[in-house]
Amino acid sequence: MAAQEYTSWGRFPRFRQAGREMAWRSDLLPEPGDDVSTLLPYGNGRSYGDVCLNRGGAVVSSRQLRHFIHFDSDAGVIRCESGVLLHELLQLTLAAGWFLPVTPGTAYVTVGGAVANDVHGKNHHRAGTLGCHVLAFELLRSDGSRRVCSPTEHTELFNATIGGLGLTGMICWVELQLRRVAGELLQEESIKFANLDEFFRISDASDRDFEYTVAWIDCLAAGASLGRGLFARANHTDDGQPPAKPRAYKPRIAIPFAPPFSLVNKASLKAFNALYYSRQRKRHVSRRTHCRQFFYPLDAIGRWNLMYGPRGMLQYQCVLPGSDGREAIRTMLRAISRSGQGSFLAVLKIFGDKVSPGVLSFPRSGVTLALDFPNRPEVLRLLDRLDAITLEVNGAVYPAKDARMNAETFQACFPGWEAFAEYVDPAFSSSFWRRVGGDQL
Repeated sequence: MAAQEYTSWGRFPRFRQAGREMAWRSDLLPEPGDDVSTLLPYGNGRSYGDVCLNRGGAVVSSRQLRHFIHFDSDAGVIRCESGVLLHELLQLTLAAGWFLPVTPGTAYVTVGGAVANDVHGKNHHRAGTLGCHVLAFELLRSDGSRRVCSPTEHTELFNATIGGLGLTGMICWVELQLRRVAGELLQEESIKFANLDEFFRISDASDRDFEYTVAWIDCLAAGASLGRGLFARANHTDDGQPPAKPRAYKPRIAIPFAPPFSLVNKASLKAFNALYYSRQRKRHVSRRTHCRQFFYPLDAIGRWNLMYGPRGMLQYQCVLPGSDGREAIRTMLRAISRSGQGSFLAVLKIFGDKVSPGVLSFPRSGVTLALDFPNRPEVLRLLDRLDAITLEVNGAVYPAKDARMNAETFQACFPGWEAFAEYVDPAFSSSFWRRVGGDQL
């Protein structure tokens, strides 16, 4: 197997590792040998940390598994290979009136990767995670065995694989139940709010009537403006036009190269956040929005991750449950504001109480905050403080966006990790799994 540089979207950590393409579903997995010790599936590398990396081992790429197997356009059930990207799936299904039941903030995620990380979206309060809508998948294990897993067949392995970070085997194909939509447009409302208390009031009211809710916040704001931001809520709508022809979704612009230093700093953050908050002059704005613009705004900028410079970025997402979580988010925002280590992409949302089948699934009822930071020592110290706040209220940190939490934090966030470890394929591992103590069992 040839060594090459596989990275995550955060571009940290970075190293060369062995890898190969899995060309056909009928292929067997390579056996670990003298050159590599373990295997790990690799989709499109859109995880932010090291859950998709396997230092000292090998990754097995699924991007050649890009075929559609079956699409029932009447029932909205699709079966496709695991390397299909979400935007490739939507090119087929949107024209027939079907959308993803749950989608993350980028369409450049493979279907297999979306299942392995049990992705969530702006409709978690209604639909839960993607794992709630998986009907079945085929799992290839390192011993050559193939198992079709579903809620009624190989159930425990099904539950371990959803959100299982690619550690239970290679997902070859996935069958999903899609969501019927009237068209490609959404009726979106944007509400400007002054502080965190107002966010909670708007969110609690919006979740009753809107399928999609999310807020951008100015994480540098302090005092009476702590948590100010823009709240977006939307429902699918019919624009009265015939279905659009499938079309490719490509970035409009692209960052050409990584600058020698991060373009994200205190000065640029302060200017951007102030401008972004003030750009909406009216308190309440209503508009028709194309679904791609609403769900995947950053996909319009190719390689936007390069703007964080050669050291890459550190993503951080946590969920803080219950009433204690609402107070904890206030403490967290104060700590971020005081540090001056802000984020362009500070996203705040309320998760619902629909439980995923995934043993290691991240979302749970509560308030979730997602941020990205340049990779600096002072940021690492801030994230340790955010971990401590999260653990105080029995919250969790999202593995798909993590590159630095320690074993104690992970094991406290995911108390089912030892039960999950029983289903890890003995030939599979990852840099993340070893970092959080999984290989010690």
